[in-house]
Amino acid sequence: MFFSKKDKKKAAELQKSAQEEIVSLKKQVEDLLNDRVTPAIVQAADKADKVVHNTKEITDHQMKQVSDKVQSKPLIAIVLSIVIGYLLGRVIR
Repeated sequence: MFFSKKDKKKAAELQKSAQEEIVSLKKQVEDLLNDRVTPAIVQAADKADKVVHNTKEITDHQMKQVSDKVQSKPLIAIVLSIVIGYLLGRVIR
């Protein structure tokens, strides 16, 4: 099959137009990523970091409270541990 010079020129113009459109779309995607997606990801990561930090602080505080209570009343802690162990043993069976 042979194509005329006119057809070849039109095909070249279409190819150039398609390439320009692809370059334009690529720039729009990059701008969107830089302007919206990346800051949103950074903000979400900061929030997650704060949640982890707060959770660690709460856990540490609760562990300290439990430790203080066990140290202040060791016999009650031992009896409570035995009862909980017994109940868990019965439930697991």
